[in-house]
Amino acid sequence: MRQKNATTNIQQTSINKEPAQSMYGWIGKIAHINLTTKNVQVEYPPQSLYEKWMGGRGLAGYYLRPFITSSWDSPQMPLCIFTGPLTATNSPTSGRMTIMSRSPLTGTIGDSSVGGRFARQLKRAGFDGLVISGKSDNLSGIEIDDQAITIISARSMAGWTTSQVYNHVKQKGAVACIGPAAENNVRFSCVMVDRHHAAGRNGLGLIFSSKNIKYITVKGSYRIKIFDHEKLKKARQDALRLTSASPIISGEQGLMYYGTGALFDLIHVRRMMPTRNFKKTFFEIAAHMNAFSYQQYDTRQSGCKGCHILCKRKMKDSPDVLPEFETMSHFSALNENPDIHMVVEANRLCNELGMDTISSAATISAYAESIDQHFNSDQILQLLHDIAYKKNNGAWLADGSDTYCQAKKLNLSMSVKSQELPAYDPRGAYGMALAYATSTRGGCHLRAYPISHEILRKPSATDRFSWSGKARMIKLAEDAFACVDSLIACKFVFLAVSLEEYAQIYSSVTGVSSNMKMLQTIGERIVYHERIMNALNGFCAIHDDLPERFFNEPGSSGHGIDIPPLRRSEFINSRQKYYTIRGLSKNGMPIADKARTFELDF
Repeated sequence: MRQKNATTNIQQTSINKEPAQSMYGWIGKIAHINLTTKNVQVEYPPQSLYEKWMGGRGLAGYYLRPFITSSWDSPQMPLCIFTGPLTATNSPTSGRMTIMSRSPLTGTIGDSSVGGRFARQLKRAGFDGLVISGKSDNLSGIEIDDQAITIISARSMAGWTTSQVYNHVKQKGAVACIGPAAENNVRFSCVMVDRHHAAGRNGLGLIFSSKNIKYITVKGSYRIKIFDHEKLKKARQDALRLTSASPIISGEQGLMYYGTGALFDLIHVRRMMPTRNFKKTFFEIAAHMNAFSYQQYDTRQSGCKGCHILCKRKMKDSPDVLPEFETMSHFSALNENPDIHMVVEANRLCNELGMDTISSAATISAYAESIDQHFNSDQILQLLHDIAYKKNNGAWLADGSDTYCQAKKLNLSMSVKSQELPAYDPRGAYGMALAYATSTRGGCHLRAYPISHEILRKPSATDRFSWSGKARMIKLAEDAFACVDSLIACKFVFLAVSLEEYAQIYSSVTGVSSNMKMLQTIGERIVYHERIMNALNGFCAIHDDLPERFFNEPGSSGHGIDIPPLRRSEFINSRQKYYTIRGLSKNGMPIADKARTFELDF
């Protein structure tokens, strides 16, 4: 018999004596939810704080900083969920938010930008963000209806999949929830938002679980105040015009038509598709596993609320979605799997269980190499299930490939700072190699995304087999993307537009005078702040490195393309240039004088 859920209305008090002045873009309110005391404090930060950190990733990092040296599972470690000043406005691709804490997988700052409806509804409920601390006595849900916040017992939902949770509470608004993997302490468990949108990297689902949060729902009716509607309308039209003219976004083979899978053939033909745990860089049957091959499924366009790109492909005859590019690649090439239906099922299973598809596939690939075995479709799907429930051999893999390989004394984990690498082999794009190494959240392609220059040739082409200029390119891209993750906008739109256009959008929404250089500086502050937080936990140059395989073994040369090993001396030299440009020590550590230029302490 299903247990009746108990309800706890939590007392709200104000941190500040007086609310902040009326703002445009921002709400001016942040909810601090203490699950231990069942108390909410509403903070009204001054506009100067918003202008310094903007929102999203920037503000989340600001509220994470005082607790960053605590263990990720400490009750005082905050779970930060933040929107940006553009959220819930007509700004293009602004339907996203940042979830941040300290990563259970890497020990670094852990964050993910995620879409869906949640960010828009949270803003319309009257909050720019949530800072959740403490730990609930039992598995619980947090329900937000406009400014009313309620804690609901979710003990009856223990073990439920993400779709079961979503279907049960979706009438209460947008939904962020975890699945069985997080409840079973899988280090790369994720948070699923509105069923199909994953806050996948860094193991943020485990932060939910450590606080006994099964789900959060939110709905609101508040209207965001815009400083200049006409200026916003014009700035929006400028951005839409640029995306319409972009082949990679709007072309016949672009993201609008094939989703992120449009990248599959581009990476394949450049012989940089990670194959057999990165031992090879060419998958012979890739032409039968590309985005075009998925047309056998009857799908329709889908995406985040308010987005015009709509890069997801949702099934017409089921509530499931087709896999994204990294999932397509890793569950095919990386595991040398020729079964496209298994890739779709693996994606569905990871979403249901609440696991990051990149780390899941990469961990299985490392495991296969460690025992010199090739897994078939049924074996891969069984391993995914066993990892989520920590059964059989899956119990060894639930902490990720790095922990598993270290225990076996094997150098087979293709990860940086313990986070598994996505679907771009660094031997085929040297900027990507440097970006993987310097990423503040571990192996990641979305901290800088030099693929835009090296493969897509946007906004300017660069030689992918050269280190020349890559240090500055990565530094500037990291700064720009930190700003993008704080505004908030989708990185895909920046394949066509720039911060110059978004400075106009930001000013028209908030009334804050801005330009491209000012936004870039805010992003630079955010990245430096993250480097400081990582340094406080002992991260330095030895962690800004790549697996030895990339320096010792070549990729799969052919068709006139040579994929030699990376030269370590050239990589180290480029990394040192990056440190100099970033204002770090020779050991990759922040410098007090540089920190003070951003009004930061170190």
